[in-house]
Amino acid sequence: GGCLAPLLTREAFVQALGRLGVPFVQCFAEADREIAGLANRWGCPVLSLDSDFFVFDLAGGYCPLSHFQWQSVRAAAAGPQGCYVPARCFSAERFCGHFGRLSKALLPLFAVMHGNDFVGLEALEAFFSKVRLPRDCAAGRGGRHLRLQGLLKWLAQFAEPAEAVDNVLKYLKKHKREEIRELLCASMENYAPSDVNLEDFFQNGSYECDAARKADVPQWVFDALAKGKLAPFVINALILRSTFLRVQVENMQRPSAHSTALPIRQVIYGLLLRVSHSTEDASPSKQTNELPIVCEFDRCQKTLKKTFVQAASLPPDFCDDRFPLDKLMEVPVSCRQVLLLETLGVKMSSLEPIPSHLQLPVAVTCYWIRCSEPKVKLNQLKALLLMVVSGELQRITNDPDPAVLPAEDDSVAYNEFLKWKEKKLQNNDFDLDAAHSFCQWQCCLQMGLYLNQLLGTPLSEPDLSRLYTGTLVHRLYQELKSAPSVENLFILSPKMAHLYLVLLNTVES
Repeated sequence: GGCLAPLLTREAFVQALGRLGVPFVQCFAEADREIAGLANRWGCPVLSLDSDFFVFDLAGGYCPLSHFQWQSVRAAAAGPQGCYVPARCFSAERFCGHFGRLSKALLPLFAVMHGNDFVGLEALEAFFSKVRLPRDCAAGRGGRHLRLQGLLKWLAQFAEPAEAVDNVLKYLKKHKREEIRELLCASMENYAPSDVNLEDFFQNGSYECDAARKADVPQWVFDALAKGKLAPFVINALILRSTFLRVQVENMQRPSAHSTALPIRQVIYGLLLRVSHSTEDASPSKQTNELPIVCEFDRCQKTLKKTFVQAASLPPDFCDDRFPLDKLMEVPVSCRQVLLLETLGVKMSSLEPIPSHLQLPVAVTCYWIRCSEPKVKLNQLKALLLMVVSGELQRITNDPDPAVLPAEDDSVAYNEFLKWKEKKLQNNDFDLDAAHSFCQWQCCLQMGLYLNQLLGTPLSEPDLSRLYTGTLVHRLYQELKSAPSVENLFILSPKMAHLYLVLLNTVES
């Protein structure tokens, strides 16, 4: 709907689920069929914003997220039910009732003919141009909506999908019929609930999936993916050898913000796709000793461009035949940490003064300053570090450590910070080049996180919801340009003032 989610939304969401103790599973491939299977097993409705769920036969129905009235929480009229959020629930059964005797089993064929992710409409234009749809709903008359209604009424005359498919094919040229039949039947299969038993995962942590077994994914990688400890990006690179890099609000005239993080991605690809020297598998990359290639889809000005990227060659510890991908966690953690830090160009000794949960973001910040083009401005760095400190101040004020009494000066400093945030900004211009620079930092952080996860988190993972706020970092940058005194924003808290100086000195040194 025209909304652009921040780059690390998925990771922040996974962290929030973990913090709140909400059980979840991350599916190996497309999740729709597995969601439908679990919903029917549990008799639950599905909450989503994916129109495919109008087509699945769901016992508990489908609740589109767009119909939740989040601001209108209401108390239940009677009994101990507590409160509820008004919403709407779609039932395939009631929908089919609007179209005479339409069977629910025909909805997948309707979706496929209407044009979904799997089949374009071009193949079926011959059908729509020749068939007599009820109520004068032929193509081109009364628009798309009437044509959909007409198609549903036409399908209602058939008892089951095979009969309807036979009748669709009558309108197509003979030499095309078998090809289209196969395409329609294969696409309709995508609406059959999966036989993967996700209930097992929620009850005992086991997730069995034929697709992963066929793709020969190492068990620890598959388990980490299911638990949300690895990103889908990693599986796409491993199985499909292709990745899609999401665009942010950046300067379209400059190279994509993701180009800064390319060397980190190459190390990820090297770990995932490295070639074991002992195997005699005769794939081209092994015969010529060339490094594997991954296809990246990224922005080039305002278009998408496909680039073939070579995986990085790895240090000797990781090229050892004893440690293929399925044995990666057997590499000593000290070696894994060294690979992470060498990729980011930082030594552990320089990170020692930093709190452990901020070491990864600080290492990424050092990398960003070294690799960004154009160069990072000092005020951009200061704005970023002040923003990190504000997140720390919020954390110790709102979620204090039960073993440590919160210092009064921290609360005072936090209240002063909130007052500063409420003040109207004098210069509210949007600085596109600064935005581009902060986008580059987020790309580096994203890939730093992914590499850290793939190496079994040798550094602690930061709390992303407290680490970065785009509007705040822009505001701090604007104010630093006109009022350098903003650098003293946290002066009332000795602890936070000290943290800011430690972060700045570490990165500058």
